Amino acid sequence: MAAEPTTRSRASAPLGGALRAESSEGVLRVIFSGEWKRELLGPDFFQERDEALREAERLLKEARSVELLGEDLGEWDSGVLVVTTRLVTLAGERNIPLDDARLPEGIRNLTKLALAVPPNTAAQRKAQKTSFLERVGGFALAVPNMARDIFDFIGELVLSAGRLFRGRSSCTSANVWLAVQESGVEALPIVSLISLLVGLILAFVGVIQLKMFGAEIYVSSLVAVSMTRIMGAIMTGIIIAGRTGASYAAVIGTMQVNEEIDALTTLGVAPSDYLIMPRILALTAMTPLLVLYSDFMGIMGGFIVGAGILGLDPMEYYTFTQKGFNINNLWVGMTHGAVYGMLIAITGCYQGLRCGRNAEAVGKATTSAVVYSIVGIVLSTAVLTILFNILNI
Repeated sequence: MAAEPTTRSRASAPLGGALRAESSEGVLRVIFSGEWKRELLGPDFFQERDEALREAERLLKEARSVELLGEDLGEWDSGVLVVTTRLVTLAGERNIPLDDARLPEGIRNLTKLALAVPPNTAAQRKAQKTSFLERVGGFALAVPNMARDIFDFIGELVLSAGRLFRGRSSCTSANVWLAVQESGVEALPIVSLISLLVGLILAFVGVIQLKMFGAEIYVSSLVAVSMTRIMGAIMTGIIIAGRTGASYAAVIGTMQVNEEIDALTTLGVAPSDYLIMPRILALTAMTPLLVLYSDFMGIMGGFIVGAGILGLDPMEYYTFTQKGFNINNLWVGMTHGAVYGMLIAITGCYQGLRCGRNAEAVGKATTSAVVYSIVGIVLSTAVLTILFNILNI
């Protein structure tokens, strides 16, 4: 009597679809049966399908040929392709003949279509480890291009300013007033809150030392001088950098992604005139006014601490505030504000205009606008402080 053929199999439950792998005399048969539509599948289908697929992969190592059978296959959807493409790929890698003639024609065609287009490996991110020297060298090589790009942008702004003074610019009063509203009036709530809290903090910190000498009343002068000369300007600049500078970069960067800036250029409208100049004019004009308002709110914060918590006489506090107030300090703070506003607007617009063409680039441009604006605020503060000290202002 002839020996029975050796058969090894693993079957899934009869609920919904089923997958079975059999090996006989070197031929691997993978049998599809039942309903393979998602809404008809059993609760354990995917686990059992994966087990059967792993069994088929194991048997494939010893097989000389592969047959895919689907005579008992009912309704199906694209989930069948997970198994067929995997088996066809493995058989091709091992140069094992595969016969899928007994599968439905639709499955055969879709499997061929799925395997016809190779995976886009170029789009996949590859983790690359670069040494410290390579990073330093890459930055050094990028510096000339960055400098050239910055000077080109500054040149565009100079030409745009020239067209504005000659009355040939696309910068309209409507755009300027809209930018004024966005950067000025709408920023008042956050400036009010932060400046009031800064005034409170300055008063609390100052009174700790002044109390040792019984000179608590001079906390009013301390708050007035520090807010009007530098603190009001710096806090306003940081707020504007995080709020308005980031907004400029995000808006213009999104326009770059949507090719709206290209459309303006095609229509003969210079982006530096229509988008950038109104924002620079508005922010340069509004930041000193916001600094003035910040000074007032900071002094009010100090007054709340002095008169409301320390129990100082309100009129006496007001009198010593007047004595500590100096108009030169006020002008110094507002000058700082004008410089900060110009730097923030230029930085935000530059990052947005030089943004890439995807959402990630917009995020990076927004982050860079805030970081570089704050760095510019710190550097300009150092330069202006030295300059005002030399001029004895």
